[in-house]
Amino acid sequence: MSALYQSSYQGQDISLPVAFELVRKPDIVTDPKTGREKRQGKVTKNELFRSMLQTCVHNQLPFRYVLSDAWFSATENMVFIKQELVRDFILPLKSNRRVALSEEDKKQGRYVTLSTLEPDPDATTLLWLEGVPFALQMVRQVFRNEDGSEGIQYLVSSDTGLSAERMATIYQKRWKVEEYHKSLKSNLALAKSPTKTLRTQCNHVFATVVAFVKMERLKISMSLNHFAIKAKLQLAAVKAAYQQLQAVKQLNCLPA
Repeated sequence: MSALYQSSYQGQDISLPVAFELVRKPDIVTDPKTGREKRQGKVTKNELFRSMLQTCVHNQLPFRYVLSDAWFSATENMVFIKQELVRDFILPLKSNRRVALSEEDKKQGRYVTLSTLEPDPDATTLLWLEGVPFALQMVRQVFRNEDGSEGIQYLVSSDTGLSAERMATIYQKRWKVEEYHKSLKSNLALAKSPTKTLRTQCNHVFATVVAFVKMERLKISMSLNHFAIKAKLQLAAVKAAYQQLQAVKQLNCLPA
């Protein structure tokens, strides 16, 4: 097991994990470029991605949009979401992806790279991505970093009726996945498992996911974030330990 891919569902003020896959790489192959041996899985990360989405549909989870980072912006994923699952997506593209600016250009094979396009950041552009049989709505986002440098993100959606503002607003919800991963590591000890075998490691991962769900329930009832809840639990544990120590002292089990 070398990585963990997860799918989370967000609705209003709550974010819940709905599927996860443990990446296994049992095969050892030789890299043709470097000549070095490396481990390889029997399925790709994109196949795992599509499998989790299929599970969500099978479980009748109501959702309209699929959001992810650029790792999962493969053309086969886009076609699968739109045509197989009958859902829409908002995904970022790398600047070297090839697009046509009209359906006629697509038919004639006249493609340009995204990096050559400089549309208004507040406007949308209809385009055809190479390998995708349907049109996409694109918005170019420009960010200013603290050091003065500039960052550019190209967002595309299969829902061609979305405005640039609406696309950006929906895609911001993907940040909840990053908060989810951060809480798993910082509050729920995902990476601190003492387990050694595959089965016990899988059990540990599943236990942290269940714990996250319970933390989300506490977040709603206590109106606190996960870090604040953890701090309160730790404080309560310290107080209980101190009270127990005082009780032991009164029994003269320990010197004053």
